[in-house]
Amino acid sequence: MRIAIIGSGAIGIHYGAHLARGGADVHFLIRGDLREVRQNGLYVRAKGGSLRVADVNCYNSTTEIGPCDLVIIAVKATSNGDLIDLIPPLLHDRTALLTLQNGLGNEEFLAEHFSVEHVLGGLCFICVTRISRTEIEAYDSGTLVMGEYGRNAGRRTDAIASQFATCGINCSVTDDLAFERWRKLVWNIPFNALSILAGGISTADILGNDGLRRATLALMDEVVDAANNCGHALDKAVAQQYIKHTEVVGAFKPSTLSDWEGRKPLELQAIWGEPLRRATAAGAKMPRLEIIYALLKSLEATREGQQSL
Repeated sequence: MRIAIIGSGAIGIHYGAHLARGGADVHFLIRGDLREVRQNGLYVRAKGGSLRVADVNCYNSTTEIGPCDLVIIAVKATSNGDLIDLIPPLLHDRTALLTLQNGLGNEEFLAEHFSVEHVLGGLCFICVTRISRTEIEAYDSGTLVMGEYGRNAGRRTDAIASQFATCGINCSVTDDLAFERWRKLVWNIPFNALSILAGGISTADILGNDGLRRATLALMDEVVDAANNCGHALDKAVAQQYIKHTEVVGAFKPSTLSDWEGRKPLELQAIWGEPLRRATAAGAKMPRLEIIYALLKSLEATREGQQSL
């Protein structure tokens, strides 16, 4: 299986490095100076065992990579427009496009611009942070859940999951990708937002503050209710499960906080805007998410205004 990694941030490096170390034919798109990666390789720090890929197949363009069997999309949703030009050189008739992006709407975007038969989605229940251009730290290697967009999983999905499993990734297959998308939002919506709005704090800081902990649980319950309104039977117990797991991980900074501190655009629409719109259309009330979404939009607009001065 010839594999391309589009988006060499924490997620792309984590899964790409594991696949490459496991013997897969992996090719990384790295838009920028390649010298450091070619000189130092890629390194994943993890409690359960670190790994390094010394010889990295890396390129400045997807044209150099050429057609692949699997394209793993790990760019932020804010860069989806770039995929229109990046993906075509990687395609053949049976190429699988696996988006590991956060939020809602990414599979729909790919299906709109490329054949729907190409599209799969994956949910990374994982805590990883990029330390440098060549290193990431994995606080929790977690699990990967993947499925076909708009249809049940099949032989292709099983083959890709097997490729991940062979390389030491805890990977499972689902027939209900939309359900898993909403399940992950139960964590992403509160923790990514509150880490920014509370002044740049970790998940441990959020859970260690009584008021923020209650706010997190209230937002989680609201997302569970919205998912059910949208036809996805999430159990309220998922909120406490996430809380317990997050406590074990410790002082982790969510990816959106890293984006904010790095003055990068927030995935406002994918993580907060689109879930709010879909829930509202289904008749759900999400007053807390409305406030969170409005505050984040205001913060980003203020920053953009300052940058343009």
